[in-house]
Amino acid sequence: MATDKTDTGSASKMGLIPATLMVAGNMMGSGVFMLPANLSAIGSIALIGWLFTVVGAVALALVFAKLSAIDPAAGGPYAYTRKAFGDYMGYQTNLVYWLANVIGNVALAVAGLGYLSHFFPSLKTPIVLAFASIAVIWFFTYANILGPRLVGRLQSFTTVFALVPIFGTALLGWFWFSADTYSAAWNVSGESNTSAVMATLTFTLWAFIGVESASVSAGVVENPSRNVPIATVAGVVLASIAYVLSSSVIMGMIPNKDLIVSSAPFADAARIALGDFAGSTVALCAAVGCLGSLAGWTLLTGQTAKAAADDGLFPGVFARVNRRGVPTLGLVIVAVIMSVQVLATMSPTASEQFGKIASIAVIMTLLPYIYSMIAIKVLGYRQMPHNQYTFFVVVGLAGAIYCMVALVGSDGEQTRWALIFVIATVVFYSATITRKRDIEEKHLHPGGKAPFWVRYLALGVTIAALVVMFWLSVGRHVDLDLRSRSIAPPQPSANPIEQIVPPQQP
Repeated sequence: MATDKTDTGSASKMGLIPATLMVAGNMMGSGVFMLPANLSAIGSIALIGWLFTVVGAVALALVFAKLSAIDPAAGGPYAYTRKAFGDYMGYQTNLVYWLANVIGNVALAVAGLGYLSHFFPSLKTPIVLAFASIAVIWFFTYANILGPRLVGRLQSFTTVFALVPIFGTALLGWFWFSADTYSAAWNVSGESNTSAVMATLTFTLWAFIGVESASVSAGVVENPSRNVPIATVAGVVLASIAYVLSSSVIMGMIPNKDLIVSSAPFADAARIALGDFAGSTVALCAAVGCLGSLAGWTLLTGQTAKAAADDGLFPGVFARVNRRGVPTLGLVIVAVIMSVQVLATMSPTASEQFGKIASIAVIMTLLPYIYSMIAIKVLGYRQMPHNQYTFFVVVGLAGAIYCMVALVGSDGEQTRWALIFVIATVVFYSATITRKRDIEEKHLHPGGKAPFWVRYLALGVTIAALVVMFWLSVGRHVDLDLRSRSIAPPQPSANPIEQIVPPQQP
């Protein structure tokens, strides 16, 4: 496999604990900190929805873990789907999954900076938020170019930051928990209990997007046949405990009418328990955890594209790597696309921009999940004892059904356009067939060395975006018309005559 050619040894790879924290961190990234407020519109009956979702997530984790044990090749859903169903399905899976990650990564950057607006109010200005997002995107692109080991350490640090307020709330919040508050908000959706539980699945599934993180990154994980399965299951279990306990306790701490309108439920819970300082600390931890997860998701985006490019099913530029085996040119292309997307989706608030680009990413991720759940029946045949094979086929079917249910419950308009795009991939595939034939018939080798300057390009764009963000945030501007910081103009007077006749200069 092409991944062997670029293997630079364990010195540049991440171990079991960083891989586990990457799985947990990628899942908990942004969603966990807003989940209690999102679910409060349905009610505390969401606990039942959580239980269903945890079962579905564990099913996904078990199948991904077994698939990675059968074949620890990099690429995750792309690799499994291609080997089970052929080149076209593999191509479609990679393109959909890659695009979903590109879209979702922008949502992470926007959400993380939205939390930081508590400390830096200028981030509430759309143009300042846009250039801050671009700076964050290119910073983590640069971090990935420096190697997967650095990314693993970086995300381990940020995930621990995120776990502090989550587990702190989950364990200590019960001292301020009110059973009356919790029961009063059991089902406020106005629908039947069954409908209310179904409605929670779309929210809760978003929380587990990223369960496949370790399998996609198998090429940069030490001893993947052992570590990837353990990291996958352990990461899901860690996230499940955090989700269920923290969401439940917050619904018993904050009255439903207040929780529905909360923009920072964990911070509000901390303020109730320990005061304003604790609330600000939680907001900071949320921002660090959310932005840190972008490091892992950037790694995934580069690895799935590289795996497909190595097989001739994606443009060869995505297979060009540096001496650490990192697909640097592919990462830069992704960063450029995300930067354009940030500017194209600027909204008055971070939450509005997040909503524009997050839900479509979830819908597009569900298809690769469904394909992977069914792939276990093909790839696992004669690879395990009969009873074990039957068990994993049943578990995979349960995971696929859960994803289908979540897909049915998604926004109909967005689902329609996502599926139209999926159908259109058969047209795009025609160009890929030509490239794959050239590789096979002319004995071409995809990939090669990436130019050295790419690393400094990423660093340069990061610095430039930070400079623009700083200038926009401290300068006075109206519709991008920047002005020098001169003496402030006179303020309107309460006297109507003075408002008409401006004061004379002395």
